[in-house]
Amino acid sequence: MPTYEYECQSCHQRVEAVQKFSDAPLSVCENCGGELRKVFSGVGIVFKGSGFYKTDSRGSASAATAPATTPSTPSTTPSTPAPAPTGASSTSGD
Repeated sequence: MPTYEYECQSCHQRVEAVQKFSDAPLSVCENCGGELRKVFSGVGIVFKGSGFYKTDSRGSASAATAPATTPSTPSTTPSTPAPAPTGASSTSGD
């Protein structure tokens, strides 16, 4: 059963009540007889199981530190030499 929190509009005293969903809400303050209103606040939740933490999606330590890479040029093909520069300054044997 959920726990509801009420606050008196006259004396501002807060009261907690454990009630069923089908129970009528409290309306009268026991302290001063003023009007009670429900106080809405954040709900505490707990994530259980895998998949909720950033460490859950990581693989083993070796896979995280050494990503698989593919070589950009195959190592089995021989490298071709660069073409010789062409120009008027490299003339020999005039």
